[in-house]
Amino acid sequence: MWNVYILKSEGRNWFYVGSTNDLTRCIKEHENGKVQSTKSYRPLTLVFTKEFDEERDAGAYERKLKKCRIEKESIIKKFNLC
Repeated sequence: MWNVYILKSEGRNWFYVGSTNDLTRCIKEHENGKVQSTKSYRPLTLVFTKEFDEERDAGAYERKLKKCRIEKESIIKKFNLC
């Protein structure tokens, strides 16, 4: 099982999109400052996940969210995350 996830910075209006096959481990790495791109935005909250059976499908959706700001913003607005 693969997950695409969105993390929200608690201190700033900033969101991070990623994908993983071990969501628990991945979130701990973000929380512990082991991910360079999110280290300075901590604390972070997991605000969205979507599961996929295949890595390629998760990767395609992650790329879509990263490239298409409209898609990411629609998720943020849908879940009232701002």
